[in-house]
Amino acid sequence: MKPLLILLLAVSTLCGAQKPNIIFILVDDLGKEWVSCYGAEDIKTPHIDKLAKDGMLFHNVYSMPQCTPSRVTLLTGQYPQRHGWVNHWDVPRWGARAHFDPSMYPSLGKVMKSAGYSTCVAGKWQIDDFRIEPRSLAEAGFDQWCMWTGGEGGNLKQSSKRYWDPYIFQDDNSQTRKDKFGPDLYAQFIFDFITNKKDESFFIYWPMALTHGPLVHTPLNPDARSKMDKHIAMVRYTDHLVKQLRDHLEKHKLSENTLVIFTTDNGTSGSISGRRNGTLVRDGKTKLTENGISAPFIACWPAKIKPDQSTQALVDFSDILPTFAEMAGIKVDAKGIDGISFLSALTDPESKTGKTHILALGSHPAKLSNGQVIPALAFKPRSIRNQRWKVQVDKNKQISHLHDLKNDCWEKNNLIDSKDLEPTKALGQFQKIIDRMPAKDAIPRYRLNPVQAWDKKPSKK
Repeated sequence: MKPLLILLLAVSTLCGAQKPNIIFILVDDLGKEWVSCYGAEDIKTPHIDKLAKDGMLFHNVYSMPQCTPSRVTLLTGQYPQRHGWVNHWDVPRWGARAHFDPSMYPSLGKVMKSAGYSTCVAGKWQIDDFRIEPRSLAEAGFDQWCMWTGGEGGNLKQSSKRYWDPYIFQDDNSQTRKDKFGPDLYAQFIFDFITNKKDESFFIYWPMALTHGPLVHTPLNPDARSKMDKHIAMVRYTDHLVKQLRDHLEKHKLSENTLVIFTTDNGTSGSISGRRNGTLVRDGKTKLTENGISAPFIACWPAKIKPDQSTQALVDFSDILPTFAEMAGIKVDAKGIDGISFLSALTDPESKTGKTHILALGSHPAKLSNGQVIPALAFKPRSIRNQRWKVQVDKNKQISHLHDLKNDCWEKNNLIDSKDLEPTKALGQFQKIIDRMPAKDAIPRYRLNPVQAWDKKPSKK
């Protein structure tokens, strides 16, 4: 009877404890070369750095190379070759017959809501058209929202604004907020949500509009004029909002049991280069090189994470859903997702999570045929890495590049033709992974929305 008694006590204690709050910050289009705790030299991000100093900095985290694949992957826990969004698809602007349909997929919001969390999302969604799907965020599991609509087809002039005079969807309608700065409105909405839910467990998904173009001046740097000055101003404002969030949590005595994760959806865009650890790093968005997919990733959770930690644990965006589910006490169907929880790595940086490799793929517009988004290629090129080695796989499902990231972090030397034992062994290990992948990637699944007057094919710009 003793073992059973101990088990029951353990379960009782767990159920009686306050579940941790979770805030997931997703910055848009920002590589490690613009975060100073990762070695950025052209900017200081003191408050993001402080978040890392108070928590854990991850070195080996893969996002996807572009917006849509990253966002759908983190929401579903599935890789793009499974969920089908292997290309970018700007739903409101390019045609809303195609859209993210949570009835067809797992959804992080639904998982957290089922665990008893109050849920909130604010910032940029851009995978549904709120004009014809006003309840899409609720269907994805969110109780409250304050979202830039995305640039809407047929309504581009006002809807394209996400920063100054932003066009925002809230309370099931969209309107321009004249003379306001969008990132302030998204942030204040989140802070108000925290205030109202401080006595409950809450999950907040904060997909910031920052730092994606168009580049603009900010309230902190109103005189920014050049392209680079505006970019730096927007990164600084991102850092400023991180401070505001932490101050708000501290004000309500919520810091201790709140996990805050800071990351980005892909590398920097707009031909913007920055120096990192003595090397000039060019913009990486849409690329499968490390500057496009190796994302800054910081976790701070004072109740569980010791300060000033770092980890080499392998993590990619498919792992976010199962990690948060485990934190919330929810079991997810392993057959339906690709990710593996990295919760153990949050409390022990040397922990073995079971993740042997991480993967990234997905970029550039797809094709549209009778309302169905069709991947531009049957098999989308991708990158796969383990602790030391990385391969790039081409559209023919052949390995085109092999890099030793331990000794060549900037990927200058392609060892694909090496006859040495270690590279040859690594190639064999990756080939086994690739052989298990389907020859064709999936196509996105959704209930087809009716044709709208504004539907059109994606521009070539």
